[in-house]
Amino acid sequence: MTQVEREKFGDLPAGGGTVEKFRLKSDTVKVEVISLGCIVTALETKGRDGKFSDIVLGFDHLEGYINKHPYFGAVVGRVANRIAKGKFVVEGKQYQLAINNGPNSLHGGIKGFDKALWIAEVLPDGVQFFRVSPDGEEGYPGELKVWVTYTLKGGELTINYRAQSSKTTPVNLTNHAYFNLAGQGSPNIYDHEFTVEADSYLPVDETQIPTGEVASVQDTAFDLRKPVELGRHLQKFQLNGFDHNFCLKQTKEMRFCARAYYPPSGRMIEVYTTQPGIQFYTGNFLNGSLVGKGGCVYPKHSGFCLETQNWPDAVNKSHFPDALLHPGEEYQNTTCFKFIVS
Repeated sequence: MTQVEREKFGDLPAGGGTVEKFRLKSDTVKVEVISLGCIVTALETKGRDGKFSDIVLGFDHLEGYINKHPYFGAVVGRVANRIAKGKFVVEGKQYQLAINNGPNSLHGGIKGFDKALWIAEVLPDGVQFFRVSPDGEEGYPGELKVWVTYTLKGGELTINYRAQSSKTTPVNLTNHAYFNLAGQGSPNIYDHEFTVEADSYLPVDETQIPTGEVASVQDTAFDLRKPVELGRHLQKFQLNGFDHNFCLKQTKEMRFCARAYYPPSGRMIEVYTTQPGIQFYTGNFLNGSLVGKGGCVYPKHSGFCLETQNWPDAVNKSHFPDALLHPGEEYQNTTCFKFIVS
């Protein structure tokens, strides 16, 4: 049985509206989500000792989420990840998006879905958020209606994304939670073990745009099909960290794609999704400049993201999975995070 509580979290400046917080509680998991950006602000799970710890990075107050931050816990869109030079062509017309990440457009642009106030509806076991992204918002074509639903059942947090558009438009929605299974505020994730169920990955150029090659993970640093301890693995391959899309089996069925495990606490996350890709990101750009929950700072590699998604820049690469949503169709994807104690 899931409990759902609703309360005020704060007011946006200049009469921008009231942000609400929703608490979802089961016996083993507690989740807090706010109506600004559908942001997961807290996620508590039990360790082997039976005690709850908050395992997502973020802020105690609304102010932290209004100021610049690296998408902590947010739903990002209209298109998650990068679009090369912020350009694409749909039905013969070229569109130019805002450039906000080197020469590229990232996570929906300057004011993406993470910065929008969503309309919320409480469900028996969760909360549903809704917004309308106007035609032309951040340069994207079509009026897009979007529903994001969080449901908690036992140890499983499921996020469902739906969208409908008045014009053909690229859509790619994900959640950008940063996890640390030792508890948020722990200094790094080096002693976490990671598994990604993918036979191939996308090599990127110096601006993090996929080159177009779909490369085999075999005999490379990207072979995570068996668990690796992150710190040792980065050292072995002289890597700065991961920020790459791993290519999943192409099926609309929900299937296992990734696992993170922290042996000292016994906490484990398993990720299941209908999406064709997952971005494994190890917090390479965190630099200790942000003060988060409980006065904790977040240095490099102090959190990881497992962002289920379509492949980056798919709208510009015809051999990547189709990124376009057409009028009369519905975009629909689901991701489930299973929280386990091992």
